[in-house]
Amino acid sequence: MTVLTYVLGVLLFLVGLAVSIGLHEAGHLIPGKLFRVKVTQFFVGFGRTVWSTQRGETEYGLKAIPLGGYCKLVGMVPPNEDPEQTDDLVRSRNTGMFAQLVSDTKAAEYEHVGPHDHGRLFYDKPAWQRVVIMGSGVAINLVLSFLLFTLVFVGYGTYEPTTTVQSVSQCVVAVRDDAPASEARRACTDDDPRSPAAAAGFEPGDRFVSINGQATDDWEQTQELIRDNGDRTATIVVERDGEELTLRPTTAVTAMPIDAEDPEELTEVGFLGVVPATERERQDLGYVVTTMVDSTERVLYIIGTMPVRVWEAGSAALGLQERDPEGPMSVVGAGRIAGDIASEDRIPAMDRLITIISLLAGLNLFLGLVNLLPLPPFDGAGIATTIYESLRRRWARLRGRPDPGGVDSARLLPVTYAMAAVILVVSVVLVAADILAPIRIT
Repeated sequence: MTVLTYVLGVLLFLVGLAVSIGLHEAGHLIPGKLFRVKVTQFFVGFGRTVWSTQRGETEYGLKAIPLGGYCKLVGMVPPNEDPEQTDDLVRSRNTGMFAQLVSDTKAAEYEHVGPHDHGRLFYDKPAWQRVVIMGSGVAINLVLSFLLFTLVFVGYGTYEPTTTVQSVSQCVVAVRDDAPASEARRACTDDDPRSPAAAAGFEPGDRFVSINGQATDDWEQTQELIRDNGDRTATIVVERDGEELTLRPTTAVTAMPIDAEDPEELTEVGFLGVVPATERERQDLGYVVTTMVDSTERVLYIIGTMPVRVWEAGSAALGLQERDPEGPMSVVGAGRIAGDIASEDRIPAMDRLITIISLLAGLNLFLGLVNLLPLPPFDGAGIATTIYESLRRRWARLRGRPDPGGVDSARLLPVTYAMAAVILVVSVVLVAADILAPIRIT
């Protein structure tokens, strides 16, 4: 059953990934069709064609590797209208490697242009239409991410700690000041002193009523009161079996990781030794927005530090350091995480499904943001180029100068190939790391 659920988790993730990619490409296809741009191909996946069908001038299909997609909008690279001019250009100009590449690309683009296609090419369209076509794929991913997060947080909810005790720690883990944060989460040993909660007689099921005379309304407040108590004796009222009971533990001071932004930093705080029970609570749309804003900040930080993180992942694959659990991973790693989640029998089935949906929501947010990078082959490059072209033309009009014309995006092909090589190297390193030093769920 575990193997079956693992495979189902991986398949669910891959299907969700393929759907996300397909919707992203549909974000280019639909406005392209609405603005009457000639679209010759729409494929989800790369590699060998598994299935395709021709509908009008567009071929729709699926390819074997669901790691990308393709929507062929004719005129993304402005073609030379006369094939003989293309041949003359190649013969008459200095045809270095990049110049030849540009000429060949233009010639290949011309093969898709018929006598009745003028005015239907991508570069013929107004700037605002081109921005809409290029930006709609990103918008689809961001909207899909919002909808999935809404389904998770508003439709299902999140598990929030309560003031009811789920379990009682039996010891106070002694941690050195220079010890890693993971040391604070180790198991008890004979050398560790008994926890204040265990010594005072706390039991699972106890519900906090007040601490030092202050009513405890939620776990966050309860936790803060315990930490602020230091090493003093506290007067704690709990409800047990419908009756109120007063306990007087002397809280200990110990070093603990309390900063969610920096889980490796240890801070000395008061410690009681109880673990709160959790309850599932549905959130509102404000929670969804806040989560997406926080997640966006994290994704942008990851993108900005990607070279360092890929280097660290490669070092982990070679066994030179531990894998960063917050670092980037390939689709192999993400699929592996989905499989691990699905096969975790200790978690209810619905919780596992919701967790995989959350993973897909985060993936769509990442796809949307990374595609805004103003570098080819990302959509942001086309958006930035179009905006630059529009501003250049407007500036020329303001200065009374002739129209400088459109930007020849074919000149960015060397950058496109360089970025493709970088993406390939990053993908290989991350796949290797996900196989040799995978990130595990805790």
